[in-house]
Amino acid sequence: EASLEKQPSFRVFRMAATLRSLGIKTRTCRRAMRELRSYEEEVEKEAAKTAAMKERGADPYDLKQQENVLAESRMMIPDCHKRLEATLAELEATLAELKESGEQGVEIGEAESAITEVETVFEQFEDQLTSQERRCVEVLASILIKYLP
Repeated sequence: EASLEKQPSFRVFRMAATLRSLGIKTRTCRRAMRELRSYEEEVEKEAAKTAAMKERGADPYDLKQQENVLAESRMMIPDCHKRLEATLAELEATLAELKESGEQGVEIGEAESAITEVETVFEQFEDQLTSQERRCVEVLASILIKYLP
């Protein structure tokens, strides 16, 4: 009596499910990367708006509100960065498992491409921050995670 795993139909189903899972994780990783870029663009836009308001001597209340908007936008980046790190780790683990079992498919190339893109984003992010800024970002993110619903 053969075990279920040795039956050809089960093996094909298992492989398809794993390749499917890899595709889902690749798309999740790319979506998190787009979200991070979107927040970075939002911070740039809000920073420019804040600077313009300061230059023209805007009402202090309006300026304070704008500074709050900018601060909230900045605080989304560390959270998004952590989610991207988590999705990257899951993607890398699934890819390693597939490669180890000798699986092939376009999903593998797409996953490798996504991993390279994310690693590039992380390198750029690290280059932009000093160690003190990194620590501030980590502290603010932990405070937000702790106190926000």
